[in-house]
This record gives sequence, structure tokens and C-alpha cells, in this order.
Amino acid sequence: MKRIISMAIGVLLLLGTGAFAQSLGEVARSARKGKIHQSAANHQYDNDNLPKTEHLSVVGPAPAASANGSNSAGDVNAQDQMAQATATADRKAAAEERQRAADEWKTKIDDQKQKVATLSHELELTQREYRLRAVAMYSDAGNRLRNSANWDKEDADFKKQLEDKQKAVDAARQDLETMQEQARKAGIRERE
Repeated sequence: MKRIISMAIGVLLLLGTGAFAQSLGEVARSARKGKIHQSAANHQYDNDNLPKTEHLSVVGPAPAASANGSNSAGDVNAQDQMAQATATADRKAAAEERQRAADEWKTKIDDQKQKVATLSHELELTQREYRLRAVAMYSDAGNRLRNSANWDKEDADFKKQLEDKQKAVDAARQDLETMQEQARKAGIRERE
């Protein structure tokens, strides 16, 4: 009887709190509606109050107006074209350098992935071999009695091998994660 009463009280409490619960979105909407307009110095921009029809201003020096006429304008245009050509060449060289660095990181990471895969495969094969030997040993009671000392030695050797291979796989995976993190810090994104 007490159990039924306590369960009924628990259900009523859960239903009561569920009726008053408010989602995070509702809380945010109500807070946004209740905001008082802030001064211009404290104005914060977000997606709701950014201007959508106006153009953004460009910061920087305005192009120099020529006072002498067409000759200086021609010189300015020639200088602008030369500056644009060198900027374009610099951008192309920088893009080629980034691509070369990205290719180097990709080959390093791919080599490390191959190393991890090879070590994992070797570990898996050793584990399978160990399981097969254990099944063969434990399935024959006479063999267990006759060769128990030999089995203990071989078992210890296999376990040591498995442990060493597992450590090698873990170290290779850690190296791979380190390489990926270094590539990410260098600005190289891994594409898969």
C-alpha cells in the first residue's frame, strides 16, 4: 500500500514539473522580446539586427584622384596593373606552396595510416592464431595433461607477443593523431 502511494506521489510530481517546464528556445524568445533598447555604444550585432539591404563600407585609403590630367592617371593605372600582376603572381605562388605542403602532409598521413593498418592486421592475425592454439589445447584433455608445462611457456610467449603488438599499434595510432593535429594546425584539412 505504501509503495502504491509513493509511486502515485512520484507520478504526480513528474506531471506537475512537466507542466511548468519551458524549453530553452521559449526562454530565449521571451528574453529577446523583453529587451530594452540599448545605447549605440553598447549595441551588439547578431543575425537578427544586421542590415540586409545596405552595403558594407570598405575600410582603407580611397584611390588617389589625379590633378594633372590623363598622363598621371595613365601612370597610376600602369602602376595599379603592375601591382595587380605581382599580387596575382604572389597569390599563385602561395597557392602552389600551400598545395605542395598539403600534398606532403597527405602522403605522410597516408603512410602512417598504412602503417597502422599493417600493424593492426598483424595483431589480429596473432590473436586469431592464439585463439586457435587455445581451442586445440583445451579441447583435448589428454593433451592438456601431457603438455601443460609446455603450454604455459608458449602461452606466456604469445601473451607477450600480443602485448608488444598492441603497444606498437597504439603508438602508431598516437603518431597518426599527432600528425593529423599538426596538419590541422598548419592549415591543412584532410579530405576523405
